[in-house]
Amino acid sequence: MKNIYYNLTIWMLATVTVAQGQDLHFSQFFRSPLVTNPANTGFMPEGDYRLGINYRNQWSSVMQVPYKTMSAFGDMQLMRNNSDNGWLGLGGLVLHDVAGSGNLTSTKIYGSVAYHQTLGYSSLVSLGFNVGWANKRINTYNLKFPDQFDGNFFDNKLPTSAILDRNNISYLDMHVGLNYAYFPTTNVYLNGGFSAQHVNRPNESFFVDQGDKSASRVPVRYTGFVNGSFKLNDSWIINPNIYYSRQTSLYEAVGGINAQYNLSGEGDYVLMGGLYYRHKEAIIPMIGLGLKDYTFAFTYDATISSLKTYNGTRGAFEFSLIKEGVFDRYNGNRRQSMCPSFKQ
Repeated sequence: MKNIYYNLTIWMLATVTVAQGQDLHFSQFFRSPLVTNPANTGFMPEGDYRLGINYRNQWSSVMQVPYKTMSAFGDMQLMRNNSDNGWLGLGGLVLHDVAGSGNLTSTKIYGSVAYHQTLGYSSLVSLGFNVGWANKRINTYNLKFPDQFDGNFFDNKLPTSAILDRNNISYLDMHVGLNYAYFPTTNVYLNGGFSAQHVNRPNESFFVDQGDKSASRVPVRYTGFVNGSFKLNDSWIINPNIYYSRQTSLYEAVGGINAQYNLSGEGDYVLMGGLYYRHKEAIIPMIGLGLKDYTFAFTYDATISSLKTYNGTRGAFEFSLIKEGVFDRYNGNRRQSMCPSFKQ
C-alpha cells in the first residue's frame, strides 16, 4: 500500500511539472477555433458571428482538486462585401485554468484579428494574430515539499526552504497563424493551418533573481491542423480532423473523425458522433447535438497510457457549446457557406 501511494505521489508531481511546462489544451480542438489558431477569427461556416464556451475537467478520479480549464470566445465578420473577395474578422478570447491543490491559476485575455482573402472561386487564405494579457498565480499553502516530511506524513506547518519571491505574475502574450481552405464543390471542403503561440517569448517565473533568464521564458508553441468536410448525401456529412502541437520536447497528436446526421429536412436538428485518438494517451469518443443555431458536443478522454493504473482510464471529460448567427437573414447578399451544410 505504501508503494502505491508513493508511486501515485510521484506521478501527480510529474503531471504538475508537465502541466506548467505545456499550454492549456482541449480535446475538442476543432470546437475551440481561436485557441487553435488566431487565423480562425471571423472564419465560420454558416454565420456572421459566433459565440462559444469550452469546459474541461481532468483527473477528478485521482485528485481531490481536479484540473479545470475553461474558455469563452466570440468573433464576427466585418467588411464582407457583396463580391466576397475578402473580409475582416475580429474576436476575443478568455482562458481560465485551475491546476491541482496548489491552485496554480492561469487567466488569459486576448483580442484577435484576421484577414480572409478568396483566391479565385474555390480557395481562401487567412492570416491572423492576437495579443493579450496573461496572469498566473499560485497558492502555496496547500503544497507540501520534501523538507516538510516528518518520516510519516507531510506537514505543511513545518518550515520549508522552498520559498517563492512572488506568487503572482503578469505578462504580454502574442500569437500568429495562417490558414488555407479549398472548396472545389459544395460537397467538399478541405482546410489546413499553422500557428505559433508566445512568439514574443514572455518571461514567466515566480522568482525575481535568475541566473539564466532564458530558462524562465515561455517556449514558442507550434500547432498545425488539417480538417475536412464531405457531404455524402442529404443525410450524412463526415468530418475528419488531425491536430499536432509541439512545445519544446512536449507534443500532442490527435486524430479522428466525426459524422453528422440530419434529423430534419431543413438541417435544423443534427445528431453528431465521433471517435478520436490522442497518441499514446487516450481514446476520445464524442457525441453532440445541433439545434438550429446552437451545437453542443461532449467528449470523454479514456486513458490508455500507464496512468490508467491510477485513474482507472477515467482521464477527463469536456463539453462545448457554440452559437453561430447572422446579423440579417433577409439581406440576400451573404454568400452561402463554403463548407458542406444541411441548411439551404
